[in-house]
Amino acid sequence: MKPYLKQSLSILLVMLLMACKNEQSEPASVSKTVTEQPMSADEATGDQERPVAYQHDPLKPKVQKPHQALLNKYATFRLTSDVSHLSPQQIKMLPLLIAAAEVMDELFWLQSYGPKGPFLDSIESQQLRKFAAINYGPWDRLDGDKPFIPGYGAKNLGANFYPLDLDKADFEASATAAMKGLYTNVVRNESGELTAVPYHVVYAKHLKQAADLLVQAADLAEDEGFKHYLQLRAKALLDDEFRASDLAWMAMKNNKIELVIGPIETYEDQLFGYKAAYEAYVLIKDQVWSEKLAKYAAFLPQLQAELPVDAAYKAETAGTESDLNAYDAIYYAGHSNAGGKTIAINLPNDESVQLEKGTRRLQLKNVMRAKFEKILVPIADELVAPEQRQHVTFDAFFANTMFHEVAHGLGIKNTINNKGMVRTALKELASPMEEGKADILGLYMVEKLHHLGELEEGEMMDYYTTFMAGIFRSVRFGSSSAHGVANLLRFNYFAEQGAFSFDEESGHYSVDAGKMSASIAALSEKILKHQGDGDYAGVKQWFEEKGQINTQLARSLQRINDAGIPVDVDFEQGIKYLNL
Repeated sequence: MKPYLKQSLSILLVMLLMACKNEQSEPASVSKTVTEQPMSADEATGDQERPVAYQHDPLKPKVQKPHQALLNKYATFRLTSDVSHLSPQQIKMLPLLIAAAEVMDELFWLQSYGPKGPFLDSIESQQLRKFAAINYGPWDRLDGDKPFIPGYGAKNLGANFYPLDLDKADFEASATAAMKGLYTNVVRNESGELTAVPYHVVYAKHLKQAADLLVQAADLAEDEGFKHYLQLRAKALLDDEFRASDLAWMAMKNNKIELVIGPIETYEDQLFGYKAAYEAYVLIKDQVWSEKLAKYAAFLPQLQAELPVDAAYKAETAGTESDLNAYDAIYYAGHSNAGGKTIAINLPNDESVQLEKGTRRLQLKNVMRAKFEKILVPIADELVAPEQRQHVTFDAFFANTMFHEVAHGLGIKNTINNKGMVRTALKELASPMEEGKADILGLYMVEKLHHLGELEEGEMMDYYTTFMAGIFRSVRFGSSSAHGVANLLRFNYFAEQGAFSFDEESGHYSVDAGKMSASIAALSEKILKHQGDGDYAGVKQWFEEKGQINTQLARSLQRINDAGIPVDVDFEQGIKYLNL
């Protein structure tokens, strides 16, 4: 990595003055707070960390009324699992893994907003304070990041990854590879020039704490693969070199406890989609369900070859060491816990690892069940035609979600016309496009496997109808969510093709199975070509034209809201809920 230059106090003052003029920041009357910032080369070897001003800081609100309506967007769900099959050593590991996850939580606060303590302490209403904690700041993640506390402006698209005064066009024209890297913050040096500072330098103190906890957990690990992963992941947190630990994670097969930790997804960077945010999951493996899923990974090469697109767009061959497993989640932290909660994981994101080894797909069964029962079924009762409601099933929901994650491994990671990786060519639109690809190719896989007789439960109408109901659920995540935008594009596409029909009199939707199948193939081809071509302009035009909620859908979503159906779940979690 290139050496970075020390920021001076005068530059910090300039940044603060410029921040006051930025249209995305809060009013100038908001007082500024301080937290971690990059250290100079001589300071990096010590324990001190210098302060830097963050882009959004606490404003003490004058709360006059309760805010229960905001909290009602979330249904409370307790994360727990049967741990009776774990050994005494494994039981001892759990508090260490959760403590390391809590460090990731603190880091995500710094990346997305700033120090959480002063901000949350400034909120007088207990209900509003809890809602702010769920959202990791004063912006509603399920409502397009709209501010819900008076005095705050729009959320910065670049969060705290870039300077406030960054000019997007200038950055794209002159940024170095390090500035576009997954694991760097972009700051101004003492000359006012942009430079990249590695995460492991910016957040050195926190990362040392997390790494030490992982080393302690590794000493307790009985599974050699898990021990090796924890040791390598601890090292990776301290140097931002994650490939070796990703490969070690791929090699694990038998451990009963799972830990996903580090800077992983790039959704928080809505400016470019370049920067990874810190997060963590602590999981307990469900052995019975995992055995049921193991067979599906073997079909990936065949499914890749049969994708409904020209050969150039499916020429890559993903690694064959992919696996599928089911888990109970017992702890979410950081990005994974902010706003809407994921119900399945497909990692690692490193394209080179995916091509060499494949990916691992983790289905979070207990959280999936919670969303199905608390959200999806009530939505179906409101919006799905009565004669089709019996086709909304948990087995179909589980399969659709599972194959969404599997489908991330299909298609290609590099453009076919020398524009580089799909992720960088499509910039901030890459994440919603990738989620859209996974959604539609997941259903394509379900269709293929069902026709082959490999899916034992249900009929295709179950998967189609549950898929449609799932779109209503995910569209509610809002325009700031990659999943929400992806579902909105797909909903509009299927409606235009007649795969979904709407009855004005009843307000109910129905699925046309024949048109659904044709639409799946056509939309799969459309997305895969956009990705393979690195067609940023075409994708942007598609988003602008079709990424909108029309009047009919808006009325339907309002109907769901009026029925009091939650949008997502919020967790009661931690050691005290595990009955250790």
